[in-house]
Amino acid sequence: MPGDENLSHIPGPPVPRFIGHTLAIVKDAYGTQQDFLRRYGDVYKVKTLGEWRVNLCGPEAMERVLLDRDQTFSSTGGWDLISRLFSGGLMLQDFDEHRQNRRIMQSAFRAQALQDYMARMQHALSDLIDAWPKDKSFDVYPAVKELTLRLGCAVFMGLPVDSPLARDLNAAFTAEIRAAMSIVRNPVPFTPMWRGVRGRAFLRRTFQELVPQRRARPGTDFFSQMCIAKDENGAGWSDDEIIDQFNFLMMAAHDTTATALTAMIWALGAHPEWQDVLAQEIESLGADPLDYADLAKMSQTEHVLKEALRLIPPVPFIPRRVIKDFEWKGYTIPAGTEISLNPGVSMMSAEWFSDPYKFDPGRFSSNRAEDKVHPFAWAPFGGGAHKCIGMHFSTMQIKLFALTLFQKHRVALVRSADQNWLRLPIPRPKGGLPIKLTSAPRNTS
Repeated sequence: MPGDENLSHIPGPPVPRFIGHTLAIVKDAYGTQQDFLRRYGDVYKVKTLGEWRVNLCGPEAMERVLLDRDQTFSSTGGWDLISRLFSGGLMLQDFDEHRQNRRIMQSAFRAQALQDYMARMQHALSDLIDAWPKDKSFDVYPAVKELTLRLGCAVFMGLPVDSPLARDLNAAFTAEIRAAMSIVRNPVPFTPMWRGVRGRAFLRRTFQELVPQRRARPGTDFFSQMCIAKDENGAGWSDDEIIDQFNFLMMAAHDTTATALTAMIWALGAHPEWQDVLAQEIESLGADPLDYADLAKMSQTEHVLKEALRLIPPVPFIPRRVIKDFEWKGYTIPAGTEISLNPGVSMMSAEWFSDPYKFDPGRFSSNRAEDKVHPFAWAPFGGGAHKCIGMHFSTMQIKLFALTLFQKHRVALVRSADQNWLRLPIPRPKGGLPIKLTSAPRNTS
């Protein structure tokens, strides 16, 4: 790992003794990064959790690193911070190993599979949303987290949405994620890392019991398909590989989608006129059960989603480790350096988006297309070989959620629309985002 002497040519802010820049970035990730970007330019260094990290800012850096045509950047090394909890997951693999395992997993996200998942989701979503309180305040973020976990259990594991196991799984996944960004990196009793390690052990035991059952009697759920999946050479995954891949997949599908859904609810609560726009679009689809092809007709819903993801991307920072020296904007970045890309900060830049702090779904319309000014201007799903494999699944789930919610309900924020968000490790609203659900106005036309 390069020390200060190897990175002395990289500009950066003064380093507070003992804690470095860790607390400042955790407290206000965007504000701190934007300040450093103004002061030091597109390439600067910070010290977090005791290690130096070089930030490469802007869409051009995203394109260079994520396309990685010469295999210079390691995702495995970049995500080393969470390897103790999510080792073996697709995001923590590189190059040939990643390519092979992504091909196996891709079968779970083919068009026919998505249509099967959609049929399961439509029934489950209606029941889950109907169970939410009406006309009284409740915190929507934990409610959404539980909803996405129960949907994941139904779609990916073939469990009933009311399975008692879902709550235990939710607690274990939450413990893993909190531990991933814990300052204490050893599992000292009662620390977040200790709880995270215990959560991972519980998940492994749970999945281990299911593997032989699903191999003997596979269903149409994703976990069953992982248990029997083969590559083009007829090779499948071992029990440990299935468990590690599934542990990571469930975390990613559950927590990032919960953030996206919550961000969309917050934005629509702050701009209720857009709830009527979505309701009109939903009504135009007709009363028959939604077909998979109908999702493409929900263009306004997609614009709202894309704007919510621009404002609150579930993965606002993307880490990599440099595995061979490279040049960028006049600086030599030595092998072994930890680097960070900042898509969240880029998507809030006036250089790429007009009035970037304004909620404006129209910026994604075909006549404006602000997201097309650069291939990586709008990049909440990453890009390149590691672009989110569940992007279409997540988009489908969120559109179905919006359809189910706004057919019957409207959302009102209980507090100010100026919601504060904690950005790390995965964005979440401070205070849980209290809302009220009210009945949608009747159509008297």
